[in-house]
Amino acid sequence: MAIIARRTPSRRRMLSDINVVPYIDVMLVLVVILMVSAPFVTPSLVELPTVGKTSKAPDQPIEIVVKSDGRLLLNDRSAGASAPVDLRMEDLGATIEQKLARNPDTPVVISGDKAVRYESVTKVMDALYKLHVRRVGLAVKPAA
Repeated sequence: MAIIARRTPSRRRMLSDINVVPYIDVMLVLVVILMVSAPFVTPSLVELPTVGKTSKAPDQPIEIVVKSDGRLLLNDRSAGASAPVDLRMEDLGATIEQKLARNPDTPVVISGDKAVRYESVTKVMDALYKLHVRRVGLAVKPAA
């Protein structure tokens, strides 16, 4: 007895699945290329200037010391002053403006006692910000 196969018209459906296997293969090849080429890339070295190459000595900063009782002391090493000068918060703006009139790029460093309130330091920083001081820093003591 012979088996007769019936042919039925097949319907073609659209495939909605994306075949991701080729993408995975390409990504693995790229990872292998990256891993092989990574040891051959040398990190760029930064050549820092030495003291002999510099044209002038670094600026001596103006130091504002904030004491725990709220007093301010001004230590201006750029002018050659050795002893700190007492300063009121109201006079801070005029004094700093006068000091920076000679060189506006002179750095200003804020030093605070451990027990000083954070609010006192931020008031000094805010006053310097309003004066458009370009270089402001906070002094810290390195850990021993």
